[in-house]
Amino acid sequence: MKNKAAFWLFLILSAAIYGSVQLLISVEWLTPFYTNALIFIAINMILAVSLHLVIGITGQFSIGHAGFLAVGAYVAAIATMKFHLPFPAALLAGGAVAACSGLLVGIPSLRLKGDYLAIATLGFGEIIRVVFINMEYVGGAAGMQVAHLTTWTTTFLCLFITMLVIMNFTNSTHGRACISIRENEIAADAMGINTTYYKVVAFTIGSFFAGIAGGLYAHNFYMIQPTNFGFLKSFDILIFVVLGGLGSLSGAVLAAILLTIVSTFLQGYPETRMMIYSVILIAVMLYRPQGLMGTTEITSYLRKWTAMKRRDAYGK
Repeated sequence: MKNKAAFWLFLILSAAIYGSVQLLISVEWLTPFYTNALIFIAINMILAVSLHLVIGITGQFSIGHAGFLAVGAYVAAIATMKFHLPFPAALLAGGAVAACSGLLVGIPSLRLKGDYLAIATLGFGEIIRVVFINMEYVGGAAGMQVAHLTTWTTTFLCLFITMLVIMNFTNSTHGRACISIRENEIAADAMGINTTYYKVVAFTIGSFFAGIAGGLYAHNFYMIQPTNFGFLKSFDILIFVVLGGLGSLSGAVLAAILLTIVSTFLQGYPETRMMIYSVILIAVMLYRPQGLMGTTEITSYLRKWTAMKRRDAYGK
C-alpha cells in the first residue's frame, strides 16, 4: 500500500507540475528564456538521476558520464539530421547506443574499484570526445548543426520515465542488491550476489538515460561541439550527486535544480560566475558535508511529519 500511495503521489505531483508549466507556456507568461531554462533544468535532472544510480546506489565512482551524454547527443543528431528519423526514435537510438557503450565499458572496467574505476571512466569520456573531434561526418571540432526539436513536453516525459524507472529499480530486489554492493562489496559477494553483474546492469541503465539526456541536449541547442562534453561536464554532473547527498535521489534532483538555476542566472557575469559557484559549493561542503539530503529521501520527512501529526492528534 505504501508503494502504491507513493506512486500515486508521484503521479499527481508530476501531472500538477507539468500542467502548471504548460499552462504558463501556453498563455505566454513564460518567455522563451525561462522555458529554455526549465528544459535545461530537466535535462540536468535526468543526468543527475542517471548518475545517482551508478554512484549513489551502486557505489561506483564514475567521472565519465559526459562520454555517454556525448554518444546520445551525436547519435540522436545523426538520426534526425542525416537519416531524418522522428525525434522520439532518435532519442531511443541515442539511449540505446549509449547503453551499449556503457555495457562495453562496464564489463572490463567495473571489475576495478575506487580511483582505478574513476580513471578508467574518465579515459572513456576523453576517448569519446577525441573521436568526435576527428570525425568529419559530424563536423569535427567545428561542431554539428542540429534542428531545435526539444520541447517542454518531450523533456518532462523523459524525466518522468527516468525517475519512475530508477525509483522502481532502486526499490526492487535488484536495487537492494546494488545497495548491498555499495555498503560492503565483499560481504555482498560472500552472500552470493553477483557483484559484477549488478554493477554492469546499473552502469548500463545509467548510460541509457544519459544518452536520452544527450539527445534532448543536442536538440535544445542549434549546434553541438565535442568541447561541450569534456571533463568539466562530467564534473558538473558529479557535483549534482555529491552535493545532493550520496544515496538520495531527492538530493540529486534538488542539487540539479539549485545549481542549474545558479549557473543560468549568473551567465551575465562570466568573470565572477565560477567564483560564486565555487563559494556556494565550498559553503555547503563545510556546513553540510553529507550533502543536502544525506542518504534520506523527501518521502522519509513526509512520513515523519505525518507520524508527528497523528501523535499530536491522539495526544489531544
